[in-house]
Amino acid sequence: MNTETTYLKNNKVYLCGTVHSEPKYSHELYGEGFYEFVLKVPRLSSQCDYIPVTVSERIMSGVNVTEGAMLALNGQFRSYNKMENAKSKLMLTVFVRDFVAPDDSLNPNTVELSGYICKDPVYRTTPFNREICDLLLAVNRAYNKSDYIPCIAWGRNARFVRDIEVGQKISVFGRIQSREYTKKISETESEVRTAYELSVGRIICGDIDAEEDD
Repeated sequence: MNTETTYLKNNKVYLCGTVHSEPKYSHELYGEGFYEFVLKVPRLSSQCDYIPVTVSERIMSGVNVTEGAMLALNGQFRSYNKMENAKSKLMLTVFVRDFVAPDDSLNPNTVELSGYICKDPVYRTTPFNREICDLLLAVNRAYNKSDYIPCIAWGRNARFVRDIEVGQKISVFGRIQSREYTKKISETESEVRTAYELSVGRIICGDIDAEEDD
């Protein structure tokens, strides 16, 4: 297996949903233009996730990306740093590798990542005693780059990973979720922001394969 194939296998995303916001120009790299839009992806419940997507103008050519259009895609969950108010902020997006025909037999929001724990896990319980553990996973990419993906594990998975050591390699399977939260700006100001993370349903660490139990 060559190096490029390995990096592709480390980070795989399949999404199927409707265009929530039409593409807007983002940036140019080596003469190739890139655009960003938001894809509305349904959950099994009545809720939806609103997921940022980045796509090359070359791949987007000939594809219906108007608001409300149905799209299915294969890609990778990527991160990059953006300067805001003189501070570096971690941004997350799904980088499109190709558009595909929608397949009703597939889960519309599927992610598989293989990487390394790069920060001590943070374990906590909710007011309703649900166990949660936050992870930061470094997923290697070509050209000596890495994507830093926040993950959240629940229940048995949270207990399984709470003591895992920095540097440990794991594989995680789940879905990208979006959630709104209120950020306090000052004593009198606050604003609603959106966070994105991988909600973990299954973890493989060494010979142990664990799945969420609640």
